[in-house]
Amino acid sequence: MILTFDGATYSKLLAEIAPRAIETEEEYDRLLAVAERLTFAKNLTPEERALYKLLVTLIEVYETENYPMDKSEPHEILQHIMESSGTRQADLVGIIGSSGVVSEVVNGKRAISKAQAKALGDYFKISPSLFI
Repeated sequence: MILTFDGATYSKLLAEIAPRAIETEEEYDRLLAVAERLTFAKNLTPEERALYKLLVTLIEVYETENYPMDKSEPHEILQHIMESSGTRQADLVGIIGSSGVVSEVVNGKRAISKAQAKALGDYFKISPSLFI
């Protein structure tokens, strides 16, 4: 069953939510709450999916402008993931190399290779791109 997009229904949603460029923390919180509600809703209509995409775009623009994130180095990301998961350097021996290689990678003295990034991604069940 293919659901068709209904412009009138979408217009009602827009009138109800009244999304616009976010300029205040209050507006950010309000639209974030609506987006979160839609995130966890089951069986969104095509109109709700379109509204959700719009809200996510507005939220991303606001966050990029108001909450810039510093780019972390790959070894800093690895350190954080290890700390969060209770992983020790010894646990990575054999996965990305010898104990000396693991120590150099974790401490940023050696770059993480693509093969090591893939192995780390598989080990932690995350995207290898975090380490590149």
